[in-house]
Amino acid sequence: MLGGRVLGGTAAAVVLLGQMVAAPARADTMESALLRAYRNNPQLNAQRASVRAIDENVPQALAGYRPKVSATFGAGVQFIDQLAEGSVGKKIEQGDQAPHAAAITVTQTVYNGNQTANKTRAAESQVSGAREGLRLMEQSVLLAAATIYMDYLRDAAILEVQRSNTKVLELTLKQTRDRYRAGLVTPTDVAQSEAQLAAAQSQELAAVSTLTTTRANFRRIIGNEPVNLAAASPVDRYLPATVGGAIELARRENPNVTSAMYGVDVSFLTVKINEGALFPTVSLQAAVAKVWDPTITTINQFTAAAAAQINVPVYQGGAEYSLIRQSKETLEQQRLTMEQVRDQARADLVTAWGQLVAGKAQVTAAQSLVAASEIAYLGTTKEAQVGQRTVIDILNAQQALVNARVSLVTAQHDRVVASYAVLSAIGRLSPQVLHLSTQTYDPSVHYQQVRDNWGGVRTPDGR
Repeated sequence: MLGGRVLGGTAAAVVLLGQMVAAPARADTMESALLRAYRNNPQLNAQRASVRAIDENVPQALAGYRPKVSATFGAGVQFIDQLAEGSVGKKIEQGDQAPHAAAITVTQTVYNGNQTANKTRAAESQVSGAREGLRLMEQSVLLAAATIYMDYLRDAAILEVQRSNTKVLELTLKQTRDRYRAGLVTPTDVAQSEAQLAAAQSQELAAVSTLTTTRANFRRIIGNEPVNLAAASPVDRYLPATVGGAIELARRENPNVTSAMYGVDVSFLTVKINEGALFPTVSLQAAVAKVWDPTITTINQFTAAAAAQINVPVYQGGAEYSLIRQSKETLEQQRLTMEQVRDQARADLVTAWGQLVAGKAQVTAAQSLVAASEIAYLGTTKEAQVGQRTVIDILNAQQALVNARVSLVTAQHDRVVASYAVLSAIGRLSPQVLHLSTQTYDPSVHYQQVRDNWGGVRTPDGR
């Protein structure tokens, strides 16, 4: 009777991660949890806003191609008292005036050492790099969501195992005390049962605390309280067949790698921008101005002018040369960083792949361990009934069975999480690959909305 109760209680907990008992009709799934995290995670939404802000670097750079227009207006009062030499002799000019003027100046840069073109290309590379940063954040959020989903399933299952263990040990203690009163066991057996029950109660309280923390993190990452979570399966079907193929994908598609590649582009263009400061600048300027009442004898005056200007930098103190040298060193640093990032991506992929392989083996081993522990426990209880085993043997067998079931739950958790980690390491943990039923966020939409704007202070969403 005792053995049957143990198996019935703990088995129901373990299948939370495995076959899963008959799930509720409206159980929450891994896919729906990932979808909510993708839509509502504040950290991800903040990264999207950051990308939209970086989009504005491109129209700022393109402004160098466009004319600059300025208008000036002025008005005042003045008193004039002067003696002038005229054709008919000396004359006195005296009186009050209120001169006012208006002018418009248009300046167009024609050539500036290709600085505007290089700034535009650098800004576009910054936008591309920011998009890769967004892709990295999407992967981080989805991996965190998948992990916390599995964490909750694991911790809930472990709590159920510990609760079942506590109930079984309470019954064991009661039976041991009854046998002690009948003179069949010693006070030592009773003390051992009491100690084992106290340890089980402590483990149950620890499991409650762990599950409370996991529940809070679940809400933080996914956005709602966990209710009726369904079992989740690995995503091996989206992974390459071999570790070699996975490494090649990681070196090409991992967002850390692609972001570093765009960082090299930006550094290279920064060198070109700084070198452009050594070239002459050619600009055209046109201006019109009108002044009313400039003098006592002049009613108004209108002027119009156009000019071409060439500014040739000869020597500016050497700062521009220092900037060029500095930007070249930064470019070399970025190239070395890119190689480091590629090596790190490879190492992360190999580590995640190893954990996945180990996870598969651990699940198989844990299942065998549970099966063997169940047989050992049942055998121990039967042998104890005929006096061949002691109370401590039963307690040890029970604890071994509990440990085996916890190991199985943990191995099932690690197996699923490892598959998501490998998918993230190769750069393919995305709503498109996972086939989540949601409209994906497209950063190019905002970029196209603002790229060629010549004016306006409202954002595309109306702010």
